Amino acid sequence: MRAKQAGYQLSGITAIVDAMDAGVQIRLLLVVLDTEDAEIKRVMQRARDAEIPIREASPSQMRRMSAASPTENVLALVGRNPHASVDELFTEPGALWLLVGVAYPGNVGMAIRTAEVSGAQGVFVDAEFDHDEKRNSIRRSVRADWFMPVHWESADEVVAKAKASGRRIVCIEVDGDHAPWEEDLTDSALFVVGGEADGIPELVMQQSDSVIRIPMHGFIPAYNLQAAVSAVATERVRQLELKRG
Repeated sequence: MRAKQAGYQLSGITAIVDAMDAGVQIRLLLVVLDTEDAEIKRVMQRARDAEIPIREASPSQMRRMSAASPTENVLALVGRNPHASVDELFTEPGALWLLVGVAYPGNVGMAIRTAEVSGAQGVFVDAEFDHDEKRNSIRRSVRADWFMPVHWESADEVVAKAKASGRRIVCIEVDGDHAPWEEDLTDSALFVVGGEADGIPELVMQQSDSVIRIPMHGFIPAYNLQAAVSAVATERVRQLELKRG
C-alpha cells in the first residue's frame, strides 16, 4: 500500500478487503457496471453496511481509472473526502486550487483533472458559467469530481477563508518574480490561476503571499491555463516525492 496522501487508490478485492479489515477509512468504492462477480458483490455489501458510497462505471471508464495492470473491476478511494464542504476543505492539510475568471469549460475541466491527479484536496471555480457549461467542465475532467471536491465559489470568499485558516496563497502569473522550483510548494497552500484574458484579479493578487512565474522562451507571452496548472502541480509532486525519499 502506498504512503498516505490525498486521494490514493486501492485496486482489487484483496487490497480493499485487507484495508477494510485493518480499519482503513475508505471514502468511495468504484465498481464495474452491472457486475455479477460474487466476491465484488460481497465487498459492495460490506461497503453499504459501512455507509461507504458506491459508484458504478463502464468497463472503459474502469480501464481509464485503474492504476493497476491488468485493469481491476473494483477500486477504492482512500484519504481524500470527495464530499468535503468548503469549510471542511480549509481544515485539511494539502493543496487547494482556485480558478478565477476562466472563460472556457474545457480549460476548467482539464485543470480540475490535473489537480486531482496531482493529489490536491479540492478545487474552487469562480466563473460565470451556466448549468450546461458547469456540466461540460465536469465532463471534461473525466469525472474527477467523483474523487475530489469541486466547489463553484466566489474568489473573494475562498481567499478570505484561506486567510482565516492560515493557508498560504500562491498566485501563478506572468509577472511573478521567481520560478515554481525556486519555492517550497509542499506545504498547505491555495494555488490561484486566473482567466485566459484578464488573469488573476488585482484584489486577489494583493492578498497573495507569493507570486510565481513559469519561465517562457517563446514569442507567445503566456501558457494556456491548463498547462500552467500542470507545470506547478507537477513541480509540487516532484518536491513531495523528494521529501518522502
